[in-house]
Amino acid sequence: MPNPKRRHSKQRTAKRRSHDFLTVPNSGNCPNCGERKLPHHACPKCGEYRGRAVVAAATKEA
Repeated sequence: MPNPKRRHSKQRTAKRRSHDFLTVPNSGNCPNCGERKLPHHACPKCGEYRGRAVVAAATKEA
């Protein structure tokens, strides 16, 4: 198999990768509390998934 003749510069690599971190992957808002959450996952704040409490809510004790 052929190999690259020259090394790609740091600038060229950075230009190519500049769009990789612009947006958050498909994320929506929790209908219960409004916190950002990943699709098909329980909300990390309130612990609800599809209208049911499936995970104990994270409580913050002072």
